[in-house]
Amino acid sequence: MTAAATLRGLRLAHLIETDGPGGAERMVASLAADLQAAGAENVVIAPASGEGWLGRELRGTGVTMDFFHLDRPVSPASARWLTAALRRHRVALAHSHEFTMAVYGAWAARRAGVPHVITMHGSRYYAGRWRRRIAMHLACRVAGATVAVSQSLATHLRRDLWLPPLRVTTIPNGARLATVGQSSLRNELGLRDGEQLAVAVGNLYPVKGHVHLVEALGLLSQRFPRLHVAIAGRGEMEEPLRARAQALHVSERLHLLGLRADVGNVLGGADVFVQPSLSEGLPLAIIEAMLAQRPIVASAVGELPTVLGDGAGALVPPGDAQALAETLGRFLEDPAVATRVGAAAARRAQREYTLDRMVERYTALYAALLQRRSRRRPTLTDY
Repeated sequence: MTAAATLRGLRLAHLIETDGPGGAERMVASLAADLQAAGAENVVIAPASGEGWLGRELRGTGVTMDFFHLDRPVSPASARWLTAALRRHRVALAHSHEFTMAVYGAWAARRAGVPHVITMHGSRYYAGRWRRRIAMHLACRVAGATVAVSQSLATHLRRDLWLPPLRVTTIPNGARLATVGQSSLRNELGLRDGEQLAVAVGNLYPVKGHVHLVEALGLLSQRFPRLHVAIAGRGEMEEPLRARAQALHVSERLHLLGLRADVGNVLGGADVFVQPSLSEGLPLAIIEAMLAQRPIVASAVGELPTVLGDGAGALVPPGDAQALAETLGRFLEDPAVATRVGAAAARRAQREYTLDRMVERYTALYAALLQRRSRRRPTLTDY
């Protein structure tokens, strides 16, 4: 029997503490929808105070939504509610994402008597205080599996939480890109023939390093006076980015696109994709850019040096606008090299980083935990 067949008809719960269009939420939506299509029943438990993005994204997939109330950081009542929810939905396995739900999910899954999986996506929020580290350590010790989306994050988890090597496994994120025949982005921005476009996709937070991309645009303004930069995302850095572009006299060539659902269309209009982050796990935007055959310039952080190995992209030190400008300039000057690097990126993504590959890996992990539980002799706590 295949791993997917063992999950057919079982109810899986996906627990997440945030509900916006970020990488972790997008991964949860994709995983739950694909598992639902494969015959498993899925419920996503998200915050009641969220913005409803997950519910909108999952509309029409058959995935059930339920909502978790967390009235304060340590809430026994919330933990009891989550335990009751796992029982009410007849959940066979619970999968928690990031710190808060890792801790609450561990407690609730243990009380409900179901296997528990934790996935950490890149944030090391848990490492900020000793109490968080201890709570996270205990959650990982009782979980059936702890997953990191990158090898570098797995190393941090083992060191930060005093976990033996075999307690943390790595499953890279995967993506599926809706391709477009002809991108409408360049027309939308009013670009003319001969004008070049560098694109970034990611929320406008300081850690994403977009200010360094704006600095690079300024540094390249004499050499590439027809270069434009477009950033798809939203966040607190919108006004600071506009102000910096104005100070560098490139504001007419910086385009902040806001939140975009048509990522394939955005990527299709790019000459180069840029990921200038100061810290990362494995961002979905990188995988999507690889699948779109875009040449990539990225900071050498997190899993990006591994993902962009074998000529699949170019790496620069994080926070180094000069290096970013120089590397971006090399791709803009030589379209043949850019095309070759983009093709190498697509081949690598198709081998390792598709959504199908990610779902296959999680399906195998779920099946192994469920089979292990079925072989375990029942104890009094199971009744």
